[in-house]
Amino acid sequence: MDVRKALPPYRIKVVEPIPFLTAEERRRALAEAGYNPFNLRADQITIDLLSDSGTGATSAAQEAAAALGDESYAGARSWFRFRDEVRDLTGYPRILPVHQGRAGERILFGSLLKPGQICVSNTHFDTTHANVVLAGAEPRDLPCPEAADLDSAEPFKGNIDLAALERTLTGPEGRRVGLVLMTITNNGLGAQPVSMANLAAARELCRRHGVPFFLDAARFAENAWLVNQREPGYGTWTPRQIATRAFQLADGCVVSLKKDGLAAIGGFIGLRDDDLYAECEANLIATEGFSTYGGLAGHDLERLTQGLREVVDPAYLRSRAASTERLAELLDDVGVATLRPAGIHALYLNAGRLLPHLSPREFPGHALGCQLFLDGGIRCAELGSLYLGEMDEHHRLLTPAPFELVRLAIPRRVYTDTHLEYVAAVLADVAKDPERVRGYRIVSSPPLLRHFKVRLEPLPPATGRHVATYG
Repeated sequence: MDVRKALPPYRIKVVEPIPFLTAEERRRALAEAGYNPFNLRADQITIDLLSDSGTGATSAAQEAAAALGDESYAGARSWFRFRDEVRDLTGYPRILPVHQGRAGERILFGSLLKPGQICVSNTHFDTTHANVVLAGAEPRDLPCPEAADLDSAEPFKGNIDLAALERTLTGPEGRRVGLVLMTITNNGLGAQPVSMANLAAARELCRRHGVPFFLDAARFAENAWLVNQREPGYGTWTPRQIATRAFQLADGCVVSLKKDGLAAIGGFIGLRDDDLYAECEANLIATEGFSTYGGLAGHDLERLTQGLREVVDPAYLRSRAASTERLAELLDDVGVATLRPAGIHALYLNAGRLLPHLSPREFPGHALGCQLFLDGGIRCAELGSLYLGEMDEHHRLLTPAPFELVRLAIPRRVYTDTHLEYVAAVLADVAKDPERVRGYRIVSSPPLLRHFKVRLEPLPPATGRHVATYG
């Protein structure tokens, strides 16, 4: 790894302490949380890789901008600065602020999708899937065939399967397709990017069949950087230019700015159609707030405006991508397989390969995530059969997920390479004796978004296994 590529274009100005619990304290904390990392308290976590959403560090320039926040109920100066920045970035004439991406999904899907329709995507993530269902529609994922090979170096595994999309649009169910939604980068498929060629081809199919084509663009800047690095013809484009071009290919977008907005809260809906805008605006005012704040404070709008400028800085994106790649290399060195090639906002561990003694019904991804907390105070999220598997009414697994993965989501501008080396060291210890990792069974589970509130218990351990701990 070239250290010049990994050099962060900033220095640390404010720090906060992180907790170091004893092994016994971690065991007790996880049991009290129902063996669900989402139920753990933040002050029990040493390295928190649960999510990159709203967990990043803000800059001095963002905090300075926040001091200018105008908290007027309507027509605040902060709104107009935010609106102009988003318009310049996206090219969309109509912008609605929302407090986060899932609020935008709820509002947009409520206007675009009707009961019985289909929403097609390269991959819906968890709340996106849920909001489609709550709108009475069917979420349908059409990932590209290359995504099935976790180890290949294919550069754009986040693409939609264009042949399958065309078959869907031209087939007997074509009339039911109410929306095609492309997620960039593809969070549900290992932080993999979507190529500009794939976006353009999908747009053309949608145009030909009269179907709205939208982006879920929470990580638009990271997708743009990977396009710059991997797709022929874009090596001389800036990340901002690539992002703007991606937005121009779509009819509109919904964006959580808790990711590439570099802030703790916020999002927006971008639209071209005036009638759709009017319908969404009415919903926004009734449920989120007036259309010039949408549930956000003026200081939030100011942080976001500055964050949208900082996130497309090539030096920042180069450093962030290099840091994630370095962690992937460290894990490869100790025999822990990750989904390749590495994305930017997260690494996805191949838990099924690391823990072959656990069957899908024992939730190996979840088991690995729990072990990382028990051994090192590391919190992360499972993307395997616990999250994606089909269960019966007794919480028994009927259909496993295609892969048993664990997501290590890396907050922006928060952890140093030394923190990530610690993560690699804890995983190295697991890899030395993987059979000590126990499986789990579900005790209770909600019907929707199971992984957030499920409670589990460990299965009986194998006898005579040594449990190593850090801290």
